[in-house]
Amino acid sequence: MFFLAITAVLSTESKSKFISEYKTCIKRDTVFYNPISGHHLVGCSDTEREDMYGLDGEEIYYYNFNKNKAVVAIPEFADSVSFRFPTDFEPCVYNLKCKSVSIYFPVFTDPPQTSIYPRDDVVVSVENTLICHVTGFFPPPVRVSWSKNNVNVTENITLSQYRPSSDGTYNLFSMLKIIPLEGETYSCTVNHKALQQPQTKIWDVEAVLPGIGPSAFCGVGLTLGLFGVVTGAYFCIKAHTNCSQLSLMSDCTTVKTC
Repeated sequence: MFFLAITAVLSTESKSKFISEYKTCIKRDTVFYNPISGHHLVGCSDTEREDMYGLDGEEIYYYNFNKNKAVVAIPEFADSVSFRFPTDFEPCVYNLKCKSVSIYFPVFTDPPQTSIYPRDDVVVSVENTLICHVTGFFPPPVRVSWSKNNVNVTENITLSQYRPSSDGTYNLFSMLKIIPLEGETYSCTVNHKALQQPQTKIWDVEAVLPGIGPSAFCGVGLTLGLFGVVTGAYFCIKAHTNCSQLSLMSDCTTVKTC
């Protein structure tokens, strides 16, 4: 896999020199309405293509080449923004034939860091989403796969666009919809050219059974309340008994005195 990309900030001068050789293929523009934090990413590989505008680290537009339509990621209440149709891919695909250039400019790579976590608090038998966050890698692409109890999973998976980070690397989200059951194990495996072997993160279902939490707290509260009532009644009765005994003793003392 050979992916060409340029980022808003490059971590080394050598990497910048290498990437500059592909200016005819990959272009990064500063978005006209924010020259500080806006970016435009155009990239392609043997199998993938990407055209994305971003702002402050978030994507606001990308082109879905599989469905051949533009996708605006900003909320409906935001000001409308128009984008041109992507036209940079013919020279990009053509330049993929020039891979020999990398002999003179070695490819710099940064390995990804991967984490896996649930979107919501986990409750057994209640639908949730597992998120696999892959960050700090260069260059794209990266491959993400899921498994459940060591069996490969291919359904209910969504993948975000490649998002450039401020240090010149990229990050990506892969999401898997699940209905967790106690004892299940899920894993997220990442493949990247900077890794000597695939990177796998494992997540075990450690959940609360539906309704156990509130019921347990209610039961404990009721028990403590009853204990308090019984204890109070005991001391009240004991105090009343002591008062009665003292009253009788006082009467006896009065009789003897007389």
